[in-house]
Amino acid sequence: MNRRKFLGGAAMAAAALPASRLSGATASPPLIESCGCDPFAQQAPARDASYAINTGSNPQAFIGLASNLKITNLKVFGVSITPNSDRPYVFVKIETNQGIIGWGEGTLEGKAQSVMSCILDMRDFLIGNDPMQAEHLWQSMYVHTFYRAGPVIGSAISAIDQALWDIRGKALNVPVYQLLGGPYDERGVRGYYHVESVATDEALAELKQNAVSEGVSCLKVGMPDHDYEWLEGNAKITHVVKYLERIRAGLGDGIDIAIDFHAKMSPSVAVIMCKEVEPLKLLWVEEPCPPENVQAMARVSRRSTTPIATGERLVATYGCRELIEMGIVDILQTDINHVGGISALWKVAAMANISDISMAPHACEGPIDGLATLHVDTSIPNLLVQEICSFVVPGQKEKIWAEWFGFPAMRMVNGRVPLPTGPGLGFNLTEEALAKYPFGGTKPMEFVYHADGSVAAL
Repeated sequence: MNRRKFLGGAAMAAAALPASRLSGATASPPLIESCGCDPFAQQAPARDASYAINTGSNPQAFIGLASNLKITNLKVFGVSITPNSDRPYVFVKIETNQGIIGWGEGTLEGKAQSVMSCILDMRDFLIGNDPMQAEHLWQSMYVHTFYRAGPVIGSAISAIDQALWDIRGKALNVPVYQLLGGPYDERGVRGYYHVESVATDEALAELKQNAVSEGVSCLKVGMPDHDYEWLEGNAKITHVVKYLERIRAGLGDGIDIAIDFHAKMSPSVAVIMCKEVEPLKLLWVEEPCPPENVQAMARVSRRSTTPIATGERLVATYGCRELIEMGIVDILQTDINHVGGISALWKVAAMANISDISMAPHACEGPIDGLATLHVDTSIPNLLVQEICSFVVPGQKEKIWAEWFGFPAMRMVNGRVPLPTGPGLGFNLTEEALAKYPFGGTKPMEFVYHADGSVAAL
């Protein structure tokens, strides 16, 4: 058969397939295997024992290995504790045939409704499956989605994965950190609070007094006065450096200080800023320039004696590979809400550990992700410190969390966050408690512009 006849025959066979499938008639095998793009394509039969295609339920290979637990339902909750929050909480609840439930969180700043919809899209990966097979389900959600995960898919998988581990721990009646090989330290996890802009020396002295009285050993500060642009002149660089010098002098040497530059600088300005703050002996400089520009991060890292931290916007271990292999960062800050849940955060920590990179996981959303992160923290050997996106003096948010869980979630005692002792993730939560704070809809993150009107980084 010449090439023209072959292609003509293939085209005629393909044209005949949809009608025969819709009518139920038996068609001859196509000359060319389907690429998966045919909307009328049915699932192909198994080719052999090592290659099986199924409709989402557990493969035949797992018969005899699975537990008696089955996922029966998946629920998603949007929770707005303030009307205009740009990060309303996205919680997921997974129910099973034996009454064991699991909770997880996939809060994503500015994209709450998108993540909620994406979680519901994952129903076919979950319903009827064994929740104990968390790794198998993670792989299925990530790989069978076909398009590689960005922040929306990553956050959806993260929420589900946390809930699966919660079920696993409850079914075995142990905290999740014991399933991961922890704890390393019975005292809990060292943490750090955030610092609001400190305008006066009196406010700085009060901050230090409160921190010392609470046993806080680490704080993270941001830029003063929303300085998003330093390229306009030397005056802004000088202003920021003097502010940070004042913070260091006011807090003294007994409290570690990290600085978040929030990816607001070009590589050239970032190099200058890192050089300027070297005398402050900082714990780290965070996101000195956009983390997706790996080469730019490398330029800054090679010129700085201050440790460089980044990672909160990365998804899955694959998103961290290049930074780790190139030795660009000293500290990874992957977020359990976006990186892929407990399974992915634990793997990232293991990858980082073999390259002598420390972990300081990002956690600036809701309370479930913070509690889930603690379980990973206490089971990894390379933890540096855990972010707590709160202030030294608790506010209304912390009161609501305590109302939900019955204990002061993510509040430190003598500078450490106590470990949950209950099975699973270590808390109980009810739908009724969440109903008091109905979903207020997705809100965009802050709109920030330079003086000339161009868009500035957040």
